[in-house]
Amino acid sequence: MSAALVQRLLALAGIALLAGLGALTVASQRAESASERLPLRPIPTPDGGWYSDLAAAEGKPAEGRRSKCGHLITRETLGVAHPVLPCGIKLFIRYGERNVLTQVIDVGPRVPGRAFSLTRALAREMGLSGTQRIEWRFAA
Repeated sequence: MSAALVQRLLALAGIALLAGLGALTVASQRAESASERLPLRPIPTPDGGWYSDLAAAEGKPAEGRRSKCGHLITRETLGVAHPVLPCGIKLFIRYGERNVLTQVIDVGPRVPGRAFSLTRALAREMGLSGTQRIEWRFAA
């Protein structure tokens, strides 16, 4: 095989590789923009219902600090802390007649038996005071 033929084959392989990467990038951007347009909806539990856990508002004011997920906590911050669920995961939280879409913004709570800590703003919006049983499900 001649050196010119090897160079030609390598150049064609490089062009094919670049074209493949470009196609993957375009497809990825289209998938992301399509998913951003779709409204989030609740994903039911395996039995078709909601999960149920104890939750309470954060005990001490947390304004001005950064959460373990990197969020700056303000008086208006809506979110929850959970010891296992990953940062940024979207959840529907239901308490009484209120059903709110929120996300995990911190790790916690540090109170035994409690699964969620709600920011004070979220607890206010939901009308939750003290430790209460809430229902929740993942959003998709």
